[in-house]
Amino acid sequence: MAVIEELIRQENDGSISFGNHLASEKKKIQDFEVQGDLYKVKTYSEMTKIEKNGKMLMEVVPGATVHNFHLSDKGVHFSMEGNEDVQLTLELEPSAEYRILIDEVTVGKAKTNMAGKITLSVDLQNGKPNVKVEKIG
Repeated sequence: MAVIEELIRQENDGSISFGNHLASEKKKIQDFEVQGDLYKVKTYSEMTKIEKNGKMLMEVVPGATVHNFHLSDKGVHFSMEGNEDVQLTLELEPSAEYRILIDEVTVGKAKTNMAGKITLSVDLQNGKPNVKVEKIG
């Protein structure tokens, strides 16, 4: 895996990959269309953020490169890489409970707030973890 030079791209499986955690200056791309939805990505070494149709999907601090991001009504899954551990905020369904798995190991549960936001930390020091946030119920 490597940084996404074009900042965002659609993968063969329909997922998207985005971000460039190695960029020293802020970069962005707007109106990237995938299946009728418009995505906006802002990224550099300090932060990576993606929006879908004007609504935040994820913000990662410090910046990261996210691979094979797939969002459904059951949750989200992706893998990621970066230079250090990150804190990420996802905007999902409001007031819903989710199970958090990293490399197929359940690390906890969390309930989104009324705005649908959930925050978690991910260790990127030991590779490129697979992250799943699955809706419970």
